[in-house]
Amino acid sequence: MKLSLGPLQYYWPRNTVFRFYEAIGATPVDIVYLGETVCSRRHELRLADWLEIARKLAEAGKEVVLSTQVLLESGSDVATMHKVAGNGEFLVEANDMGAVQRLAGKAPFVAGPHLNIYNQPTLQWLAGLGASRWVIPLEMKRDDLALLQRERPDGLQTEVFSYGRMPLAFSARCFTARHHDLPKDDCRFSCMEDPDGLMLRTREGEQFLVLNGIQTQSARVYNLVDQLAAMDEIGVDVVRLSPQSIDTQDVIAVFDAARRRAIAPAEAVRRLEALMPAAGCNGYWHGRAGLEQGAPA
Repeated sequence: MKLSLGPLQYYWPRNTVFRFYEAIGATPVDIVYLGETVCSRRHELRLADWLEIARKLAEAGKEVVLSTQVLLESGSDVATMHKVAGNGEFLVEANDMGAVQRLAGKAPFVAGPHLNIYNQPTLQWLAGLGASRWVIPLEMKRDDLALLQRERPDGLQTEVFSYGRMPLAFSARCFTARHHDLPKDDCRFSCMEDPDGLMLRTREGEQFLVLNGIQTQSARVYNLVDQLAAMDEIGVDVVRLSPQSIDTQDVIAVFDAARRRAIAPAEAVRRLEALMPAAGCNGYWHGRAGLEQGAPA
């Protein structure tokens, strides 16, 4: 079972991003996804910069995948997606059907979690178009995945989002800009002030959601580190972790130890609790409300 680091969901300064991925090159993560998937107004890094980082990570022995933006809102967004899809050097994660159409029959690709693949015919269809790996929808439960795995197309890998704040929804409206009483087109890149997103609380003060520009995330941190054995049993190939502003290297180390069975599942959960920016949850995997947290396996 391989470990992957998903695309960076937040807006960080350019130098911070370069330093972050330089450090990731020395971790035991196997696959690294790169690129801007949330907002086209985030211009700290251009495609040339992502390619520079990609080449350095490839030299460090990592498999690199370039991710496309989830919500395309303009012609320039589409043009950028075409450039990413046609990079000719690295595998691409398609996060909308436009990217799938651009890649179909031309190059293998990863079918991203935002394509919402829930049934066997869709999985077979995407594999026929050239998908070499698919990332399951965030809310898919283990039992449903097990059913799909029984008739999974030959040569198609399965990847499961297993750690991080879950990207739940995308909107044409920028909620972070709205919070700062700014229009979206003059947002002043205010989301850079919140390196792990902006916490939204209920009137009772409970953590509810996290605002990240046009993206809405879970307030709680999804954590399936104690489910690696269960994933292995049903043939999951890749476990995805999502970057956070601090302790990502330590999170990777815990997952690596857990997959090697160097530590027990309960111990892995305990260690991660100290590294999370908020409380954990695992409800979706067990077919329950997403914010619920079950006992370690």
